[in-house]
Amino acid sequence: MGQFLTGVASRIFIISLPTIAGALHADILMIAWALIAYQLAGISLSVVFGRLGDIYGRYVIYGGGFAIMAISSLLCGFATSALWLVLFRFIQGFGAAMVSSATRVLAMESMDEHAAGRANGYMTMSFHGGLLIGPPLGGLVIDLVSWRWIFFLLVPMGVLGVVLTVLRAKKSRAVAPARAPSIDYVGAALLIVLTVMLTLVLDRRAAVTLGTERTGVMAILFVVTLLGLLAHERRTVNPIVNLSLFKIRMFTFSVLSLLLLATTTSVLGFLLPFYIQEVLHYSPSFMGLIFLAAPIFTIALAPVSGQVTDRIGPRIPASIGVLMTMSAFAVSLLLKTDSHWILPTLVMAFIGLGSGFFNTPNQTAIVASVPRDYRGFATGMVQTLFGIGSLLGISLGGALLTLAFRYYSQMPGATPSAAHPDAFVASMNVTYVACLAFMVLALLASFMRGGTRIESATSQTG
Repeated sequence: MGQFLTGVASRIFIISLPTIAGALHADILMIAWALIAYQLAGISLSVVFGRLGDIYGRYVIYGGGFAIMAISSLLCGFATSALWLVLFRFIQGFGAAMVSSATRVLAMESMDEHAAGRANGYMTMSFHGGLLIGPPLGGLVIDLVSWRWIFFLLVPMGVLGVVLTVLRAKKSRAVAPARAPSIDYVGAALLIVLTVMLTLVLDRRAAVTLGTERTGVMAILFVVTLLGLLAHERRTVNPIVNLSLFKIRMFTFSVLSLLLLATTTSVLGFLLPFYIQEVLHYSPSFMGLIFLAAPIFTIALAPVSGQVTDRIGPRIPASIGVLMTMSAFAVSLLLKTDSHWILPTLVMAFIGLGSGFFNTPNQTAIVASVPRDYRGFATGMVQTLFGIGSLLGISLGGALLTLAFRYYSQMPGATPSAAHPDAFVASMNVTYVACLAFMVLALLASFMRGGTRIESATSQTG
């Protein structure tokens, strides 16, 4: 339920952007900050809340997240200006980060130790179910009632989540440690500042608002903060980011493959809508049908992939997922200015197959390979990596597309545009070739994770 709620909340808002902008008399950049604020909260706080759950108990974080999502969704529905909406959306992202940082661990701990793959398969299925339902549900609500009800609908789900979490926590026999480890407040603050700066540097909407010069200064501050965080975490007894966890081979290579896959699929998801709508001239509603292929395959395969992971380990199913995603980019190289709609649908189908095979075993490997008292941290890391990968993909895709477009169009300083379809498609194909190179690295990382079974570290490393 938590995964489903966060999936719906992240997608139901996107389809309402034009309507909300008109209703609140705001321009698109101001409304875009409502998206950025939600992303900022999720990327910067997931790891912190995951670690707090490790220390103080996951039910407190989980139930608190549901409560904050319910309250913030109600406030979003009553927002009277874009500024208030941005603030309430940040609070909503705050709650979503709390929920997301605990879901996978709670699911794994509620099932047998040898069913970790199945537990993560259900989580992947639920989240993508929310992603699938969010946009059409949002469109239907806006047409029938009002944009405010896309937020009001989330309130009862949040309240129910609180009630169920409280009831489950009362039945839990989990015993808190006699002496909870100290919290690395300095490390948590540095991590939050670091991820906020990274988001502002990479997010193109934030870059437009901040300006190029300020973005450059932010990049320099990011490097300085990163060095400070690494130096601090090496000296701290109970760091918020335990760097020695990266000595665990399965954890490190699973993290690397996830970052590479999230980045490259974000590039494809960023460029393909422009191609379908502006080059092939299909309607937004028809494009929405094409994009349904990905979550449908992911939802169908996630539980199967989980069962396979429990039997033979994560390396083979995750590597198959990478190969399927590579197939999506291979098909993308066939796209032309007059391609049939079946070709981009096939691309999305392969993306769905890749996600269905890859996400469950890879996330199981990340969470289950670390000591039990760091599983919340690992779950938060998954959410943060997805967010960072999305931002990296959009930035990388935009940069590569621009460079290639200027070469093929013979127009220095030009912005990529479907007004020059041949140059645009050629540039898009070059960008996808670069993504294939990154996918080769992801495949190598997937194979190098080692072992056919996941073995959790028995004690804190470092």
